Amino acid sequence: MVKILLAEDDDTLRRFLRKALEQAGHEVIDFADGEAAWEVLQETPVDLLLTDIVMPIMDGVELARRAADRYPGLRIMFITGFAAVALNPESGAPEGAEVLSKPFHLRQLVDQVERLMAA
Repeated sequence: MVKILLAEDDDTLRRFLRKALEQAGHEVIDFADGEAAWEVLQETPVDLLLTDIVMPIMDGVELARRAADRYPGLRIMFITGFAAVALNPESGAPEGAEVLSKPFHLRQLVDQVERLMAA
């Protein structure tokens, strides 16, 4: 079982993602913004950070940067409609982070999470 921290500001999408990942056998803790996620992440290690890029208060790139600094080797995946931002070297996104572009099918998400964690 993979422990996943999910940060996504769209409530409906976050519920769908959480449900799909839990049905695939993963443990998911979820948050509506990067700052709330960061508060918990400082004290709760996870196997995978799954985060949207564009969120209020703290965006996903900043959350990922902080998480990677605190937990070297943490696997990170961005789910975003702004893939070019995550892939831009000037964005500051942690090296090696995966990107899943919206829109996507829930099966694609589960498959990519499993592939990432098996690597």
